Amino acid sequence: MVVFPNAKINLGLSVINKRDDGFHDIETVFYPVPLCDAFEMIVAPDDKFSFSFSGIGIPGEVESNLCWKAWKMLERDYRLPPVKMHLRKVIPMGSGLGGGSADGAFAVRLINRVFALGLSVETMEQYARRLGSDCAFFIRNAPSFATGKGDRLLPVEVDLSGYFLVIVKPQVHVNTREAYGGIVPEVPGVSVKDVVRLPVKAWRKNLRNDFEKTVFEKHPVLSEIKEKLYSMGALYASMTGSGSALLGLFKKKVEFKNAFSGCFYWSGWL
Repeated sequence: MVVFPNAKINLGLSVINKRDDGFHDIETVFYPVPLCDAFEMIVAPDDKFSFSFSGIGIPGEVESNLCWKAWKMLERDYRLPPVKMHLRKVIPMGSGLGGGSADGAFAVRLINRVFALGLSVETMEQYARRLGSDCAFFIRNAPSFATGKGDRLLPVEVDLSGYFLVIVKPQVHVNTREAYGGIVPEVPGVSVKDVVRLPVKAWRKNLRNDFEKTVFEKHPVLSEIKEKLYSMGALYASMTGSGSALLGLFKKKVEFKNAFSGCFYWSGWL
């Protein structure tokens, strides 16, 4: 059985508090987008577990992959038989697009389906939270106002249907620890969930990602890409999450792939 874990974008991001456990409390809006990996899983006919990959190279051991962790977590609780997994990686890693988190959450959903476990949405979210801070979002996979570490979710009224999305990721790696290191937490005057209710054309002046200030200082190419998106007609452009991908929202289809030579590039209608 095959599923297609999709990416997400962040609409605004405020770092509001540093927690005693070393993490930070944030406010952001997660929005699902149709840039997808492909994940296949079947019950192993030879009773031997296997996990294979294709597409973008995935560093590290199999045991560090969230799909494997999802199966192992549920295998312990429900005594599942061995499976064969294959992940075709398309969503770039370290980009703030949530590809790894989506893979893990979709694995939880697929395991529940294949083995007819009957898990509720709430139970699957609990399992997903054990995999990572934003994994739970991909269980319902609907626009959400995220707080806490990004793991506390509430529905939010935002609809980008009919907008043309461009995602650009240069060959830049943003270290999450360094990104947070330059942040001075502050509760914003207006919450992200309220700003996204404004017309998209008003977001440019009102919807902020707190990471941009410090990350752009270390990686000026990201600021240059953001300005280029605006110069080409974007109503709103921003870095997504703490990663190195930038998004641009347009009212009409645009073709300027050659403008971002050497970058990962994706575009499509929402």
